[in-house]
Amino acid sequence: MGGSGEGVNPELLFSAGYSACFLGALRLVAKNEKISIDDASGITAQIGLGKNSEGGFGLTAHLVGYLPGLEQDVADDLMEKAHEVCPYSRATRGNIDVTLTAKV
Repeated sequence: MGGSGEGVNPELLFSAGYSACFLGALRLVAKNEKISIDDASGITAQIGLGKNSEGGFGLTAHLVGYLPGLEQDVADDLMEKAHEVCPYSRATRGNIDVTLTAKV
């Protein structure tokens, strides 16, 4: 949005915080469900910036969970449940479009 393109931008910082927070929520949900995700290699948050329907700017988020060893339906369910409890997800609910992908 007009910067030099060098250094850290707000979207990068937001993605780092969101992915770390979401991984914590995912681990909590998995623990409560008694599902081991010890092989999980993390969450990637891909944050986009674009125009919204009102003519201003808005964010989008695509969260990708890397959950090897799980069945796809189990991984998808864990991602959905983590999205319900993650503080970042709760804070942005209704404000930005978030999509979830579980890779097994």
